[in-house]
Amino acid sequence: MQAHRPAVFAALLGLTRAASAAGDFWVQSDFCARVKGASDDHPVTYQDPVTEKKTVHGTADGRKACLEHCLTYTATQAIVAGLGARALGIRVHPTAAAAALAISFGTHYAADRRVPGKGLLEKLATRTGKTNFYKLADFGMNGAFHLDAAWHHGWETVAALVATTGAKSR
Repeated sequence: MQAHRPAVFAALLGLTRAASAAGDFWVQSDFCARVKGASDDHPVTYQDPVTEKKTVHGTADGRKACLEHCLTYTATQAIVAGLGARALGIRVHPTAAAAALAISFGTHYAADRRVPGKGLLEKLATRTGKTNFYKLADFGMNGAFHLDAAWHHGWETVAALVATTGAKSR
């Protein structure tokens, strides 16, 4: 029997949203968070919190750190959504789940590879008249962070909708 799609959508969106926050803030390493936007033109100096050793990172390390973050982020979503769906009696079609996770992974990498002057979110902010908000880092606000979150929430919604394709009750 086909599961009630709106209920499945709501469940999967809630599960992936919770997993996204965990993946972004608890699972992501300090190194990845700081280095994922590094480029040769805008290198990042990272200081290890334990050894206090400083290292300089460019494009290759930035891409690798962003890739590592997106892999752990997507794995967190897969685990939480998979276990949650099972607990709720939802059987997600494997192809739909893979497509949803691919959307999440790809859009997350595109947004989080924030090379100054070249990152997708910064370019979108510029094209939509949100440059000042993107650069806002005052009054307890961080515009880039909020635009990043809105981007992720939107794509998580699309991914959750895709994941409902062919979902069934257990």
